[in-house]
Amino acid sequence: MNLRRLVLAITGLASLSLYGCTGAPGRPAPGAIPVDPDEVSDFAALYAQNCAGCHGPDGKGGVAISLSDSVYLSLVDDAILRGAATKGIPKTAMPAFAKSEGGMLTDKQIDVIVRGIRERWSKPDLLRGVNPAPYSSSEAGNPSRGSGVYSTYCSSCHGPAGSGGQKASSIVDGSYLALVSDQYLRTIVIVGRPELGAPDWRGNVPGKPMSPQDVSDVTAWLVSLRPKFPGQPYPPYPNDVKPTGEIR
Repeated sequence: MNLRRLVLAITGLASLSLYGCTGAPGRPAPGAIPVDPDEVSDFAALYAQNCAGCHGPDGKGGVAISLSDSVYLSLVDDAILRGAATKGIPKTAMPAFAKSEGGMLTDKQIDVIVRGIRERWSKPDLLRGVNPAPYSSSEAGNPSRGSGVYSTYCSSCHGPAGSGGQKASSIVDGSYLALVSDQYLRTIVIVGRPELGAPDWRGNVPGKPMSPQDVSDVTAWLVSLRPKFPGQPYPPYPNDVKPTGEIR
């Protein structure tokens, strides 16, 4: 056997050996090995797994606010988005997602989500020259004035008393108010719910945008209507028991 044939023979044996290893029964196929959850860094995957259930596919809203609303993204900065994703929002259905707060996501994954929301859906110049009410205010609104603000700007959709109208549902339902924070109410007053047809602060009354004081006052009015103990109260005694304790 000359040298050339010897080299070919050795190469062939090596190829067969490698093929035998990669094609062995029970060996995982390429790409079949699960990815460490902490290593997932794709925005679409992280958003779908952690955000879409409440904020809707493509950020278009669901039981929670639309994250693809460019008006909303013009109102909040990255610190607010990151804080909500990291720590959640107390007394609401928004949980903490960061591992440091008992969630399942790393700080880097939180950053991917925040950056992805901003890059995909924000429009930096959307409100250039426009002055909406600030996201938060250190001055409390006046509930009494807020009742009048509600009549002017909100009653045409939500009804005279806020308990629902032809265009929108109740905004004063105790269970609803118990599930949302004061800040959420203020945010919705400013940015609306475009996916539900609710306008932002400029569109409730054509040509008459709400002032920052209007926003604070109507938010204070809504907060004042939140029941201390939401939900249907228990009866004083079971229906099958008389006050004397006798069974009916």
